[in-house]
Amino acid sequence: MPEVTVRIGVSSCLLGQKVRFDGGHKRDAFLVDTFGRFVEWVPVCPEVEVGMGTPREAIRLVRDGDGVRLLGVKSATDHTVPMRRWAAERVEGLAEERLDGYILKKDSPSCGMERVKVYDPHGAPSRTGRGLFAEALLARLPLLPVEEEGRLSDPRLRENFVERVFAHHRLRDLFASRWTVGSLVRFHTAHKLAVLAHSPAAYAALGRLVAGAAALPRPALRSEYERAFMSALAVIATPRRQVNVLQHALGYLRTHLDEESRGELAGSIEDYRLGLVPLVVPITLLRHHVRRCGIDYLAGQVYLEPHPKELMLRNHV
Repeated sequence: MPEVTVRIGVSSCLLGQKVRFDGGHKRDAFLVDTFGRFVEWVPVCPEVEVGMGTPREAIRLVRDGDGVRLLGVKSATDHTVPMRRWAAERVEGLAEERLDGYILKKDSPSCGMERVKVYDPHGAPSRTGRGLFAEALLARLPLLPVEEEGRLSDPRLRENFVERVFAHHRLRDLFASRWTVGSLVRFHTAHKLAVLAHSPAAYAALGRLVAGAAALPRPALRSEYERAFMSALAVIATPRRQVNVLQHALGYLRTHLDEESRGELAGSIEDYRLGLVPLVVPITLLRHHVRRCGIDYLAGQVYLEPHPKELMLRNHV
């Protein structure tokens, strides 16, 4: 893949910055040592930036009628209003930062994306909350790929997130240029198999949208394509859908391969379907034959390399 500048927002503690309430950090090795080689980080710590300092009193979400408040655990100091005000301003700034993704700290009352503890007035917790900063971020940037570092320990969620990050970057670059319907068609064509692996329904809907692109006002076309494209990629690509795409690609090669080569590729796809080998095995063989046979349509498919191979994400799905 060509070198690109991909900017990712991240909870500062995940990079090893000592900004937690106890003066510690939560350095994540995958983010810092592996993913960090391919992205530029934009670190944010809501508690520090809102002025709470380090170290500081621990905070938690507390149920208050139909809403929640952000309170000090011991003092019950109410940080709700300043945090909400700061978060609204900060996410407006982040909207101008050309971000392609965001990684939040799980369980945090400011950054947690889901299942954050919310305490009732008697001190009993339920995992029904979302951090106040995470809430503002997701509301302001609904198409931005966002995940928690805890969920990224799941190989399939990790691969999905990273794929969406690089797809978001390519899409943003497309619309940042003097784009035309023709350039949108080329972008869509290159991503057809990638979209199909996530959602056949979205594949069909996006195809109809692009086919009628000339009849739509440009702002509406851009808005609808961005929404539909990023929503499609947010659907997890299951092994069954991956097999469907691989067999679809095999169809383009049938007349170009001898019987032995066809059988070898079909066998690797079947081995993947049975869970005997990871996705990288049939993909690698498919790429080999695409290069050797010079199949231009397949050679141009982002699906064959949607993110840097050095991340080895498809070795584990």
